[in-house]
Amino acid sequence: MKADREAGRVAVVRGGWKLLNNRHNLQAVGRTVEQWRAQWHAARWFLSADGESGKRYGNETIRVTPDGEISIRLPAPLAHVANAPNGRYVLASKVSFPHRGEEWRDRIEANRAVVYRIHVDVERDRWYLDANWQRKDLPVVPLETLRCGEVIGVDMNADHLAAWRPDTHGNPIGRPRRFDYTLSGTADHRDAQVRHAIIRLVHWARATGAKAIAIEDLDFTDSRTREKHGHKRRFRKLVNGMPTAKLRAWPLAMTAEAGISVIAVDPACTSMWGAEHWQKPLTAPKRPVNRHQTASVAIARRALGYRIRRRTAPPRAHQSDVYGHRTGQARPGDRGREGNRPRVPGPRTGSAGAERGRNAVDQNAQDRSGRSAEQRSWQQDSLPLSL
Repeated sequence: MKADREAGRVAVVRGGWKLLNNRHNLQAVGRTVEQWRAQWHAARWFLSADGESGKRYGNETIRVTPDGEISIRLPAPLAHVANAPNGRYVLASKVSFPHRGEEWRDRIEANRAVVYRIHVDVERDRWYLDANWQRKDLPVVPLETLRCGEVIGVDMNADHLAAWRPDTHGNPIGRPRRFDYTLSGTADHRDAQVRHAIIRLVHWARATGAKAIAIEDLDFTDSRTREKHGHKRRFRKLVNGMPTAKLRAWPLAMTAEAGISVIAVDPACTSMWGAEHWQKPLTAPKRPVNRHQTASVAIARRALGYRIRRRTAPPRAHQSDVYGHRTGQARPGDRGREGNRPRVPGPRTGSAGAERGRNAVDQNAQDRSGRSAEQRSWQQDSLPLSL
């Protein structure tokens, strides 16, 4: 590399290595020399300009008016070919943005920065203008405000997103939803599959009127090594194939457009506890429920501030205190929601003694939230990530 640099040889492939390799395999790709040459030149025929807030319509070099007129600020050596005042060249064609056109219009009318890129597609024989911008300083909604509405729990897996919609008390309603994607093929194909699944999830959440989506704060950085899982090659391959970074980052941007927030919750034991406490009661003869769907229920309940464990039904009247046990779902702030159950005086067959059960004050054995059953060193409170 040092010898090439001193000799003035630079290893740069304009258009990309794929286009270069197609030159040596024209028959395999079904191209002629002229078609390949057109693609080669089109890869370098583009014009881009970064925007700047405060400038007229958000970009001084490539300016697009609200009615679609495009003008380019020419450099000084080309000022003589300008067809508009101030050294600008106005293109004959106009542009329109069917996707997010109203948002783009509101942005340029406020003179906020917009990045433009003009390029050609030789296969369609068309010129295109792309516009993109970045949102900053998104407002953060308090977690207590989000818990006042419905929150959809989403369980992320290697090939699909499992989602279930609970009510404000944490009880699942309706039917679970599954959004599939395939992590095969090229990187662009895999990204498109994941994006499509997230878009369908966001559209469903907006149609149900949910205020937030609860996802797991997964991080497999320490789980990808062989030292931790030994020879479990299938498991390590599964973990490495999950696009956890994209499944955490992309929902933030996509939900912001729909006015939906994202809540990240602790992923510990959601699949195990969800299957233990929710799989049997939610399973119907014509609607089997799997562990991924019950995990989404556990994630939603954790985001709402409820414990994952269900409240057990009261005993029959002739076996206890005539419906003395509470069954209603208590809210996180209610007084006595984690207190001991009342004990009725009197002997009980097989009990530990009158007025004292075996687990009467053992909160850990009863899986109370806020105890060591759910509060360990890795416990993490639910946090809102975006609007």
